Amino acid sequence: MYACASYAGANPNSLHTPGREAARALEGARKEISQLLGGSARPSELIFTSGGTEADNLAVIGLSEAVRMQRGARDAVVISAIEHEAVLACAPELRRRGFEVRIAASSCRGIIEPAALESTLDERCALVSIMTANNETGMVQPIAELAAAAHAHGALFHTDAVQAFTRIPLSAGPVDALSISAHKVGGPVGIGALYLKTGIRLQPLLHGGGQERGLRPGTQNVSGALAFAAAAQASACAHRVHADALRVRSSMLVEKLVLADLGICPTVDAAYDGGRLPGTVHIAVSGIEAGAVLLRLDAAGFAISSGSACSAGSRDSSHVLSAMGVPRERSLGALRISFDERVSDSELSAFADALIGCVGSLRR
Repeated sequence: MYACASYAGANPNSLHTPGREAARALEGARKEISQLLGGSARPSELIFTSGGTEADNLAVIGLSEAVRMQRGARDAVVISAIEHEAVLACAPELRRRGFEVRIAASSCRGIIEPAALESTLDERCALVSIMTANNETGMVQPIAELAAAAHAHGALFHTDAVQAFTRIPLSAGPVDALSISAHKVGGPVGIGALYLKTGIRLQPLLHGGGQERGLRPGTQNVSGALAFAAAAQASACAHRVHADALRVRSSMLVEKLVLADLGICPTVDAAYDGGRLPGTVHIAVSGIEAGAVLLRLDAAGFAISSGSACSAGSRDSSHVLSAMGVPRERSLGALRISFDERVSDSELSAFADALIGCVGSLRR
């Protein structure tokens, strides 16, 4: 336990004994996390950050600037229409810095098809950033094919894997950079990491000491890194065992909700379950705003969301569903449901009954 360790509170950059012990503990955490990126990632390629948002910003802006410094003609960046706000919100800053930002369109399934990406690529592209799995729909993207398309045009490829990390097998091999975060795997808030492939240059966004290879200055959060590693290992182990069962239970939940004949329907093709994160269900209740359903479910003891938690206060329809072509009336009733092996069959059934009851009541 960190609080009882001899190096608790020590700066891992100090030369005294507690500092060296803290440095060894930090490197141990770095190794454990890197092992969950498909076996091709080295511990030295992992840069600790304050979370997924910083990792995304560091990758999208830092890589774009580094490529332009090396090859000035490359001044275009491609991001997808369904990215998390941590990537989408980089677009105005990129434009301010003189980059052209291009948007890769989504299919109605919530997938960025390689052909759609190809239409945005040319010799001016510095970077492509497309998430591994969408944080609302749970749809998994064909990252290896997308990265290959970017590389064929001489562009680097970054993926936001925050939602996917430990929930599906990941490989850092096809990409140049990859973002992850602790709190999505049961770890603490305030710690994340960016995988950066050896040999890829990155322009730092922060300035200070030489920590994290000089790419992310600031005294490292040793306790957070240790908790991140422990949580990630536990989460990966659990998902290896339970992923298939979670997919089956997700399909059963959708089937029960649809059969209630209350205008509840999936926003993505249920038959495409192999391409969705296990334990993730995304539905829409036509004609009823999600907020009304959420409040009733919350009163009944069930906590779900209507989209990204980062934009929970917005009354606008989801940009992800808009990009998929979902009509506004349906998207305003969208609900994101996620669960893992700790939720029993009886609890999941009780939730489905509560949701059906809420929607039925609101319809009346």
